[in-house]
Amino acid sequence: MKKHLVIVESPSKSKTIEKYLGKEYRVVSSKGHVCDLATSGKEGLGIDVDHDFEPKYKISKEKKEIVKELKEYASKAQDIYLASDPDREGEAIAWHLARVLDLNTEDNNRIVFHEITKPAILEAMKEPRKIDMDLVKSQETRRMLDRIIGFKLSKLLQNKIQSKSAGRVQSVALKLIVDRENEIKAFKQEEYWTIHAQCKKQNKAFEADLVKVEGKKPKIKNEEEAKALLERCNGEYIVSSISKKQKKKQPKLPFTTSTMQQEASTKLGFGAKKTMSVAQKMYEGIDLGGNMEGLITYMRSDSTRLSDIFVSDAKEFITNTYGKEYVGHVHQKNGKNTQDAHEAIRPTNINRTPESIKDHLTNDQYRLYSLIYARTLASLMKDAVYDVTSVKITNNDLEFSASGQTMTFDGYYKVYSKYEKQSDALLPKMEENEVLKNVTPTSKQHFTEPPARYTEARLIKDLEEKSIGRPSTYATIIDTLQKRGYASLEKTSETSKTKVFIPSEQGILTNEKLQQYFSSVINVEYTADMEKTLDEIAEGNEDSVSYMHKFYDKFAPLVEDAYEKMPKKELERVGRTCPECGGELVYRNGRFGKFISCINFPTCRYTENDEEELPEEAKEEKICPNCGAKMVIKRGRYGQFWACSNYPECKTIESLKKKAKPEPTGEICPECGHELVRRKSRFGTTFIGCSNYPKCHYIKKEPKKTEEDK
Repeated sequence: MKKHLVIVESPSKSKTIEKYLGKEYRVVSSKGHVCDLATSGKEGLGIDVDHDFEPKYKISKEKKEIVKELKEYASKAQDIYLASDPDREGEAIAWHLARVLDLNTEDNNRIVFHEITKPAILEAMKEPRKIDMDLVKSQETRRMLDRIIGFKLSKLLQNKIQSKSAGRVQSVALKLIVDRENEIKAFKQEEYWTIHAQCKKQNKAFEADLVKVEGKKPKIKNEEEAKALLERCNGEYIVSSISKKQKKKQPKLPFTTSTMQQEASTKLGFGAKKTMSVAQKMYEGIDLGGNMEGLITYMRSDSTRLSDIFVSDAKEFITNTYGKEYVGHVHQKNGKNTQDAHEAIRPTNINRTPESIKDHLTNDQYRLYSLIYARTLASLMKDAVYDVTSVKITNNDLEFSASGQTMTFDGYYKVYSKYEKQSDALLPKMEENEVLKNVTPTSKQHFTEPPARYTEARLIKDLEEKSIGRPSTYATIIDTLQKRGYASLEKTSETSKTKVFIPSEQGILTNEKLQQYFSSVINVEYTADMEKTLDEIAEGNEDSVSYMHKFYDKFAPLVEDAYEKMPKKELERVGRTCPECGGELVYRNGRFGKFISCINFPTCRYTENDEEELPEEAKEEKICPNCGAKMVIKRGRYGQFWACSNYPECKTIESLKKKAKPEPTGEICPECGHELVRRKSRFGTTFIGCSNYPKCHYIKKEPKKTEEDK
């Protein structure tokens, strides 16, 4: 009997969904995209620029076997449903699958779900639709823009200044980091002072700030001006007015991709890449004691919408757990660029509390799930309520102000207090026209501070607010900036956990050249307008081909001009000649750090490591024991090693560091009678073990050293 075939993106989803659908269905995975733009044709773009930007697609090398399997499944299937992720990338994957499997794109064979739960899957199967070609066109246009800008700028920068890459969004993110660094360098610190009245009444101390001098806001530039004001504080301190009001504080909205990344960064210390990885696993399904369950809705979402069914369930949960007085109302705010009909990132089941499933989660999963759960639940709870008291205190023609607040109803803080701090600063009871007896005026010196460097959370927030790229791509952008060596995340101090982006010299140079020659394209406004146009293409309100022409007619001349006018960065000379061709040796930056190569590369491919970076044992000549050729130092992903210069004919490699020979101890192994020796472990520590290893695994247990021994 032929089965219904359902194709999803991720293998971890397939088993869960197949279990939900039953024996009549086979659920298999495409493992993401099966096709991508080719790297053939003019400039290796995979796009026919001269014929209305016709893209040329090819099946990725690593996906050929998967496509072969999918075709085999398809040939035996009763019908086929394309169930890739519910966004533009997912729509494009569905379209490519339809192409390679010869499916009719006019058929209702596309199904979409936003959470992996049985009700959601079964409901989606009832409402298959056609592939949305407007979404496909939007994704295709984005991919072509990324390819053209990325390929052309990367090739230019590699040729001119040895930078590794540039990109449509990546380069704007780099610009933000470099611009902020320039602001910090240009910042001039200024001194200023503030005046305070330290008050005490009924054993309660509080501080009032000087806010007006002769009815105007004070500007105190130096210590002399501060002293002059302190000398004027010689009369009575009179409570001139007391105002009391109630203040409400709303809970924050449920998570979008961007706000989840920001909160996970500040509250949990997760990088954007880690947050998305942990969230994806929870979306695809966690084994809860024999049952695979998707714990959260789709983790790529710009929306703060919650489904009516979920809201109803959550309100019932709040009533039963905390009381009816804690039930709030739905808050929703979707921006102009909100994509598709997604929901916010929320738990799939509000009754599945973090504590109830803690034993089935890793520590990272538990922490992120707890944050998502608390944020979603809090968003549907009542506002927190405060009584706020503001007091004005006068002394001659000086006016001081103090305020305090008391939480009278905790509202959403009942579940979100762990993630959001609040203070209860209380004032003692006072009456109008009361004279305060115990008051000491003081002054404080301050200095203006430069703008703060970008943390991951701050950069993500800025990118989203400026409509640069999509939140689902921020993790990749941040990762790429670091991999390319353009910026690094570094602690603000030795004791601080906060890390900020600091641009490297190469990052600063890359941004400088891009702004010199491509400032009309690599900027916040142009990139944001591009995102807006991609949205319009997705909605069917903009023609993708005409937009590509408009973009290319502006961009191509800029590239030609840069090739002609941008000077080449001079390579730093080593001061020696190449032993193979006589050309000069120069320093280059490679994937694994600084190295030395011939200036005539790629004609001459001689390379060697930077002597300064080599350990002492690598600075002597070494001969290959197998073929007699000279051994050279190479650097791999795990560090440096000896390799035969006759590669690939001879593939001899050796560890750079010689292994220390075991030292005899004079003791005998109690298990096999061989001699015991002292060895060095891979962690650099020493231990005593049997010389008959690996036949005998005996290791002598040594007593722990006392503080005196140490």
